[in-house]
Amino acid sequence: MSPGLGRGISLGTAWETGNLKGKRGGHRLVFGQMHEDPEVEQEAFAGAGRIFCIASGGNTALHLAGEHEVVACDLNPVQLQYAQARANGAMPRRGDAERAMEMARQLAPLVGWQRKLLQQFLEMTDVEEQATFWRVHLDTTVFRACFDLLLSRAAMRLIYAKKFLECLPPYFGEVMRGRLARGFATHPNATNPYARVLLRGEMIDVRRPYNAQLRFVLGDAASYLESCPAGSFDGFALSNILDGADASYARRLASAVRNAASSEAKVVIRSFSEPDPELKTNQAVRDRSLLWGVVDVRPAREFTGEYGTATRAGQVDRVAVPAVAAVLP
Repeated sequence: MSPGLGRGISLGTAWETGNLKGKRGGHRLVFGQMHEDPEVEQEAFAGAGRIFCIASGGNTALHLAGEHEVVACDLNPVQLQYAQARANGAMPRRGDAERAMEMARQLAPLVGWQRKLLQQFLEMTDVEEQATFWRVHLDTTVFRACFDLLLSRAAMRLIYAKKFLECLPPYFGEVMRGRLARGFATHPNATNPYARVLLRGEMIDVRRPYNAQLRFVLGDAASYLESCPAGSFDGFALSNILDGADASYARRLASAVRNAASSEAKVVIRSFSEPDPELKTNQAVRDRSLLWGVVDVRPAREFTGEYGTATRAGQVDRVAVPAVAAVLP
């Protein structure tokens, strides 16, 4: 049996159910692709050797496999098989996250986001012009109201297990609009594939490098790393594994990472939470996928599993009316 997959044992993370609703026995393809920019990992791991990576949709593992030996791990067997298939040349296909995002994207014309308008925006190369265009033509009153409604707690509970929502800041729609505005003011749309992923639903087809050293492992990340000899890895690409995890799992993962890390190893981990103001290692602004509050890049020896500010217990959004939900990637 693979590490961390014992029957009846809770790992302390919502990811163990293999679906967004947190239902037991319901493993599904959640992510058809990863909504994260692996250029952050590529720069962080420059010159490194062996990398531990969350498999997910396979994008980051495939991106890194040309320059590093990569071990890609996932505790969802459906997700792992999909990542393996992509490494063997299969085309990307939509998972539950992408399908839910597409449902939300169908509402775009209702808020004035016509196809021609979006195409004009996506062809822009000047970030100052993009920022103005976003503010004047896209971030309208109607869009703000609808977007905040879609990202309200009540709406998101239609798709997400409660654990996945606990890390989100209050007024999440407003927070996410701020992140989008920041991203469009930083990264030229014309050369940013993640802008097209977000606004048009495009899929990114990452091909396996010819010299790839890539191995797939079915299991829980903390359990697998606990089974590895000390100093086994020079880098850890952890996606947003701790969104949906409890504090005990975060401490366990952090301890396992530090033990499995070489002396110069680095960790890259993301979160939808808001960063602590004192978090000097946050590089969220550099991530072209535009969505993250935290993209923490730090030495593995300093990794504690703490990087963001969670929503206070019982806090609700300004808007809390059930609606068709948008989805987090």
